[in-house]
Amino acid sequence: MHLYNDYIKEIEERKGQGLHPKPIDSADLLSEIILQIKDVNSPNRKDCLNFFIYNTLPGTTSAAGKKAYFLKDIILGKEIVNEITPDFAFELLSHMKGGTSIEVLLDLALGNDIAIAKQAADVLKTQVYLYDADTARLKEAYTNGNATATAILESYAKAEFFTKLPEIAEEIKVVTFIAGEGDISTDLLSPGNQAHSRSDRELHGKCMITPQAQQEIQALQAQHPDKSVMLIAEKGTMGVGSSRMSGVNNVALWTGKQASPYIPFVNIAPIVGGTNGISPIFLTTVDVTGGIGIDLKNWVKKTDDNGELVRDENGETVLEQVYSVATGTVLTINTKTKKLYNGDQELIDISRSFTPQKIEFIKAGGSYAIVFGKKIQTFACKVLGIDIPTVFAPSKEVSNPGQGLTAVEKIFNKNAVGNTPGKVLHAGSDVRVEVNIVGSQDTTGLMTAQELESMAAKVISPIVDGAYQSGCHTASVWDKKAQANIPKLMQFMNDFGLITARDPKGVYHAMTDVIHKVLNDITIDDWAIIIGGDSHTRMSKGVAFGADSGTVALALATGEASMPIPESVKVTFKGTMKSYMDFRDVVHATQAQMLHKFGGENVFQGRIIEVHIGTLTADQAFTFTDWSAEMKAKASICISEDDTLIESLEIAKGRIQIMIDKGMDNATKVLQGLINKANKRIEEIKTGDKPALRPDANAKYYAEVEIDLDIINEPMIADPDVNNKDVSKRYTHDTIRPLSFYGGTKKVDLGFIGSCMVHKGDMKILAQMLKNIEKQEGKVEFKAPLVVAPPTYNIVDELKAEGDWEVLQKYSGFEFDDNAPKGAARTEYENMLYLERPGCNLCMGNQEKASKGDTVMATSTRLFQGRVVEDSAEKKGESLLSSTPVVVLSTVLGRTPSIEEYKKAVEGINLTKFAPSHKLLVG
Repeated sequence: MHLYNDYIKEIEERKGQGLHPKPIDSADLLSEIILQIKDVNSPNRKDCLNFFIYNTLPGTTSAAGKKAYFLKDIILGKEIVNEITPDFAFELLSHMKGGTSIEVLLDLALGNDIAIAKQAADVLKTQVYLYDADTARLKEAYTNGNATATAILESYAKAEFFTKLPEIAEEIKVVTFIAGEGDISTDLLSPGNQAHSRSDRELHGKCMITPQAQQEIQALQAQHPDKSVMLIAEKGTMGVGSSRMSGVNNVALWTGKQASPYIPFVNIAPIVGGTNGISPIFLTTVDVTGGIGIDLKNWVKKTDDNGELVRDENGETVLEQVYSVATGTVLTINTKTKKLYNGDQELIDISRSFTPQKIEFIKAGGSYAIVFGKKIQTFACKVLGIDIPTVFAPSKEVSNPGQGLTAVEKIFNKNAVGNTPGKVLHAGSDVRVEVNIVGSQDTTGLMTAQELESMAAKVISPIVDGAYQSGCHTASVWDKKAQANIPKLMQFMNDFGLITARDPKGVYHAMTDVIHKVLNDITIDDWAIIIGGDSHTRMSKGVAFGADSGTVALALATGEASMPIPESVKVTFKGTMKSYMDFRDVVHATQAQMLHKFGGENVFQGRIIEVHIGTLTADQAFTFTDWSAEMKAKASICISEDDTLIESLEIAKGRIQIMIDKGMDNATKVLQGLINKANKRIEEIKTGDKPALRPDANAKYYAEVEIDLDIINEPMIADPDVNNKDVSKRYTHDTIRPLSFYGGTKKVDLGFIGSCMVHKGDMKILAQMLKNIEKQEGKVEFKAPLVVAPPTYNIVDELKAEGDWEVLQKYSGFEFDDNAPKGAARTEYENMLYLERPGCNLCMGNQEKASKGDTVMATSTRLFQGRVVEDSAEKKGESLLSSTPVVVLSTVLGRTPSIEEYKKAVEGINLTKFAPSHKLLVG
């Protein structure tokens, strides 16, 4: 009983942290628990019954398998447990969702005991997580004339697993809680520096917002026991930055309702709101849990008597309150009228929160149940040879005769399944699409594994071209937390069928390359759809969507995703880049010019940015698509010239081959298959059979923006504006300032070059600048630390071959060693160059961090409060985002450079250049 004794010891340790027993996923531990349940004289028997009934994880965990078989023995009378009657055993099986529980229920339903078979069938009729092996058994039994199988299939055909569920309440009473003012990053709901605990839902829940906020939520619940607490982003958007299932899980844990009395710490149905709505990828995660996301619009832009926008002394639009949602306000959501009320006063129409599809998600307790339910209904009708009855709300199909297609509309039409045959679909249509590439990252991967277990999936869908599990978010520090979590994750994902950054067998060298860079390389089709467990899954080939860990699991298990076709904003360029400018400045200027053109309205939010980049290869163009997450876009698509796309595909082939040479391919030769597909795509482009993806000339866009390169005269910096008196305007990514704003005097405490926003060219720029500065000044002396984390090992190898790495080594005071990785995060920095291991490093914020209160100049994407740098008691930490040359020079000077100093330092250096295409990039 050593496992049980260890478990009891762990329980006592958790009590000291205010935690309940950790849910059980181990068959070996549950076996010891079952032995004590069977022993009526065991002093631990009562506790073991509770562990077995209420604290065992369902799905495909090994513990769930052990539990299901024991329940089967109870139902068959092979085991007698007075506290678990056969009826109760069936109830417990009904809450186990899939995997072995379905196998057991099928055994019983297709068995010879008629009474047991009927009871098992009644439970099966409520289940939807069936896979090929399960449905094959049903089909065979039906073919052989089994009446129980026929009854089950007839129930599935009618979708009784859905129709017999209770309807959603007509009125939902909520009490408001302002979680923050301005945009609320998912880092507030699930901090990156607590990523190691995400798979321990109760423990991770304690990091949401602050302990004080948690107490305030509990106080509201005590005062309003009949109401749900609605978390709100006042004067901002809820859930920006990433999808982060753990963020929604935490909100549900504190404010939602328990999914099942027999599944610990899995809550559903959270209600969230934002003045400017919910970030698109976060809203998808809310749907996964059957929650409600509301665009409150409780602050609007103030206008004068002439209808003109009123601006403050800084030229910012002034907002005025339409209605209050202050903490403690009681509101009513009416799901029939689809309106929000304060008492009898109608506040706003919320129809977008209650589309027919969203109502189904709420009724079913989440979107997964609907996805799997539709599949099982289709299967049953096919076996029975009948038409599919109309049960679920028909997918909205928008088709505008005579209207061309944007690039994303073309991709969705190509990959759509289950829509009306031959019908051309435009933006606004609800579409099920096949997914080509899937990515799982390491700080959410453990949750993705849990989701796969909970939906009883055992192997990757055969229609997925390729999938990758990264190790980049835990690359910089191989500490005890990483050592405990990452090998287990890699083993699970490798067994499931993914290409993994670490080899569970230890044959090939661990690769900590940034996931987005790897996904960008293994995407070998510009018509592909990519789903990845990170908001920066935004490839420069195809269209990629950052997603929560659950949606990633669904894509891995089914090869599908469901979403509306988004609207698009077309971005083109004119003019000429200044020789001393870097492409990163063009990216920042795109956001600034867009906001200026539309009076502060972010037309990118929730839409596809169709950027006509034309002449930049995938590596360089990724800088734009990556940043589109910070523009709050749903995704971005690069429109390329044919020759540029071919060049990008050849680069991708070379990098995939390196992965093969390292021994990373699996038994099904996924990586070789990607090279074969790339060769085919290149041939299609060369022959003209299928040119590079282009929109139609008569496509319709929500907006069109032309970026003027001529007016970009100096480097641009995204500033968190930490001291803005309007709290809602801090940490928004929308404050884009020219270098001269800082007058060459702003102190910089640390520089960071790395994360997914840089490419090989940036590393070469760094080397060239150091040589330039030494030539001009006689030496290179850092007045602030400079942390450099190359995105990939490929880049390091190429820099070594080309002589640039030797330059970086010359000036560095630290160089990573894979044979002796750091065991603890760095807390203090010297004024020198640090060559860190490839990976996310400071950008992730879960391992390395700047010193509290530092001003950091970084190439990364994250300027959220506490992410790269936390506040000190004396000063707010700030992460300013800029181009590589600005970061380098800021650390050499210890301050922001003047424009003259900048121009001198980059003289003669080959910066990332961009010239707009002169070709008409339409199909």
